Amino acid sequence: MASSTLFSSVAIASLTLSKNPLQSSFLHSSPNPSSLLTLNVLPKKFTKSNKLRTLIVAKSNDSDSADAGDRLISALCYFYPFFDGVQYGKFVITQFYPIQAIIQPLIPAIRVFKSFPFNGFLVFLTLYFFVVRNPNFSRYVRFNTMQAIVLDVLLIFPDLLERGFNPTGGIGLDLLMSLDSTVFLFLLVCLIYGSSSCIIGQLPRLPIVADAADRQVM
Repeated sequence: MASSTLFSSVAIASLTLSKNPLQSSFLHSSPNPSSLLTLNVLPKKFTKSNKLRTLIVAKSNDSDSADAGDRLISALCYFYPFFDGVQYGKFVITQFYPIQAIIQPLIPAIRVFKSFPFNGFLVFLTLYFFVVRNPNFSRYVRFNTMQAIVLDVLLIFPDLLERGFNPTGGIGLDLLMSLDSTVFLFLLVCLIYGSSSCIIGQLPRLPIVADAADRQVM
């Protein structure tokens, strides 16, 4: 009887000892998978979040949105082709007082721009190499600057036509007056539309020049 009791006590003790290791090993091993799962899952989430955040920032930097500084720089760029081609308004300015009222506040700046023969070329180089080709500026600024440059480059064609065809009277002079007035009014409309759109934060797309500017600005 005593031996059976002793045997049963030993069996119970051994059973208890055999359960404890299983229980302890289970308790020590069960957190590990969860911790490993946490380590495996959370970094992926963080990585995806970081990638998504980087993508959003990249898209915002490459978008056509702009802050106040970008708007101001972009609006000022459209004065460059207008100042360079203001001489084409020599006929229409004298005939329409509202246009004179628009030009009058700009006369001091126009005189400064025209004071040196190479000012236009120097402004062209500055805008193209230091703004359009500068990735530190937003795409909004670079695109609007490129539109202004392309618009100014197009002034070569009426200039060449005026140099080669310079009538002194008759229908030839009427055609020349119409051509000059059309070029000037187009520049004036581009100035008003481009600058006002930039000031309110919209992206102006000028006819003829917008596609060419898109190809130059990446």
